[in-house]
Amino acid sequence: MRIIELKEIKRVLPSLDLMAAVEAGFVAYSRGEAVVPPVGELLFADPPGDVHIKYGYLKGDDYYVVKIASGFYRNPELNLPSSNGLMLLFSQQTGALLAVLLDEGYLTDVRTAIAGAIAAKYLAPRRIDRIGIIGTGVQARMQLRYLLPVTDCRRVLVWGRHTEQLHRYRTDMEPEGFSIETTSDAGDVAASCNLIVTATVSTSPLLWERQIRSGTHITAVGADAIYKQELDPSLLRRAEVLVADSISQCCERGEIAHAIRAALIEPERPIELGQVIAGSRQGRTSDRQITIADLTGVAVQDIQIAKAVFKASGNSER
Repeated sequence: MRIIELKEIKRVLPSLDLMAAVEAGFVAYSRGEAVVPPVGELLFADPPGDVHIKYGYLKGDDYYVVKIASGFYRNPELNLPSSNGLMLLFSQQTGALLAVLLDEGYLTDVRTAIAGAIAAKYLAPRRIDRIGIIGTGVQARMQLRYLLPVTDCRRVLVWGRHTEQLHRYRTDMEPEGFSIETTSDAGDVAASCNLIVTATVSTSPLLWERQIRSGTHITAVGADAIYKQELDPSLLRRAEVLVADSISQCCERGEIAHAIRAALIEPERPIELGQVIAGSRQGRTSDRQITIADLTGVAVQDIQIAKAVFKASGNSER
């Protein structure tokens, strides 16, 4: 059994084609080639936080994975990261524990950002005028970084609630090649951006149906728990293409679940990201369409990234 610490994880990640691996995981999931039970969840009120346990395996694979990831959102007040966690990789043949990936939540952040890039790759309009980012935290930064190979657009408008955090975001991200402006009005993002990523822990809508222009793609990654919400449910009814990373999961949590509970869409309405990648269902067919990807995080992402890191770290050992 190996223990792979964060330093080693970060060392091997640049050598891996993680987008291809995660795409393959989504396709396998949508084809029924993965076993992914419902999410295990612990919710905390004081201080606010949540813990997700996601686990599963691909049929015929060598491994299965159990991932524990936490988010405690007042941690920055204590000079601690808001995310933490680890991944456990087992043999599918014997059940033996092969590796503990002490990633401190980092791999969850990476695979979430990769999923956002995949959604943009398949659903964003051909010409992106401006990228809108709703949020200023770790995921709001990583989503932008992982869009680099997907689009040539470097003009970015970022929304946040706090001036200091907006200033820090701009200071940190502009040296990475982006031209960044900031706003405290989310309507500004809707008015000027046709690729928008929402990455907050909001519990009420930040973007409204009446604000969104035709031709806009939205990737919503923040609402990974039942109580979280970033989009007006009416916006999902308006969208011509509505994509879930997991239909069954998004019917219970995320933006799609809110729209279903409001009786604005039927559970049969969404299609899955894996189906779009495989070409069995159509994604965007016109630059005038509004498209939405609701990403709640699926265990196949964790399986694929944990396997890739395990194999790479083993090959790099001396």
